[in-house]
Amino acid sequence: MRNRRHPIHWAAAACAAILLLAPPVSFAEDWPEWRGAGREGVWTEDGIIERFPADGLQVKWRTPVKGGFAGPVVADGRVFVLDFDFLPETRVMDGTERILALDEETGEVLWTHSWETAYRNLQLSYATGPRATPTVAGDHVYVQGGAGMLLCLRADTGELVWQHDTVAEYDTTVPVWGTSSSPLVDGDRVIALIGGEPDALIAAFDAETGEEVWRAIDVVSEMGYAQPIIVEAGGARQLIVWHPVGVSSLDPATGEIYWEQEWDSPSAITVATPVRSDNYLFFSQFYGGSLMLRLDTDRPDATSLWEIAGRGEMPDQTAALHSLITTPILEGDYIYGVDSYGELRGLDATTGDRLWVSDEMTVQRRWGAAFLVRHGDRYFVNNDAGFLIIAQFTPEGYVEIDRTKLIEATSRAGYGPRRFEDRAVNWTHPAYANRHIVTRNDNEVIRVSLAADDY
Repeated sequence: MRNRRHPIHWAAAACAAILLLAPPVSFAEDWPEWRGAGREGVWTEDGIIERFPADGLQVKWRTPVKGGFAGPVVADGRVFVLDFDFLPETRVMDGTERILALDEETGEVLWTHSWETAYRNLQLSYATGPRATPTVAGDHVYVQGGAGMLLCLRADTGELVWQHDTVAEYDTTVPVWGTSSSPLVDGDRVIALIGGEPDALIAAFDAETGEEVWRAIDVVSEMGYAQPIIVEAGGARQLIVWHPVGVSSLDPATGEIYWEQEWDSPSAITVATPVRSDNYLFFSQFYGGSLMLRLDTDRPDATSLWEIAGRGEMPDQTAALHSLITTPILEGDYIYGVDSYGELRGLDATTGDRLWVSDEMTVQRRWGAAFLVRHGDRYFVNNDAGFLIIAQFTPEGYVEIDRTKLIEATSRAGYGPRRFEDRAVNWTHPAYANRHIVTRNDNEVIRVSLAADDY
């Protein structure tokens, strides 16, 4: 007698076959920290537009904010952003820093939390507002203010959980361009660049209580501005800290130093985030040029592959790459990045030799900058004139696919050595989350759709 299958069994088998043949689904994703999850500058969502519509992008909402360079983050249906409001009755740079939580769908302000601060030690041309992007992990949001205040708040209500005034508690000297490093959450620890003298350039705190877990690295200059990252190499998780006198690798659980590489950064300008590809670990700075390290595969260690510095900061004086704000791209054996005066360059990662240059992507002025986020085989680029660009970077050159105006540039770029460089800039890294881009200037934070279904 032939076996007869129940209809439910046939339906289950058919569904299983369809699932096996169907392409993988990329679910919506948040953007909870600096450069997105893992600080890698990668956006993986599907259903994103291929080109910009002729009549412009859809702005879903605009919410007023005060000044600040700190980019927004998106997590669990909320947008978090920092700003600063001057006290008009004072003659010094006193005011109030603030974190705002907004509803991701509507832009409605859900809660705010403020703290008094002073920017009197900061370079006045850049006293716009906070620099460091917030970090969201679990139920908490972690904040580093422009004058050294480190806070933990409940993400749903804004209730203060703990805080450290690093200037008062750690004898921190706020750097001339403000505290700029975002807190890094690693398990039950929050790691922050705090510049505490004499031996707490970086420290880890209990994420729940704020109690110090460890401190590391002697302070011999300003703390710098770079973002710490964690990489896995040589059989260990390594906390990479780029500071004004070199690069240090630490055990993120204990603060123990694995290895160090000397590399001086004039004026303590350590800004662009270190980037890694395979065993390459790349750094670039405005005055000192570029450093390429090779990570050891057998133990936590590294060696210098090459180091290239130019004769000065002008484009005809720089060699390899002299980045300032722009974090470069390191893809296989190639580097793509923005040089000291806005020149886009492609380099051979194995030698540092220059392959090509382009003046198309960014403003050709001192500190010309852009924020580069990979999406599949292309990049979304936010240049500091307020344009959003879709582009590709290849060993043969720069390929621009499309561009559109995204937001007005409102901050000031300050002074240059040979001429007055004052110009409007947008030096804020945006968040790419749930098929939208969220960004801000000194007047507003906006959410703009990049979903193909909206066009």
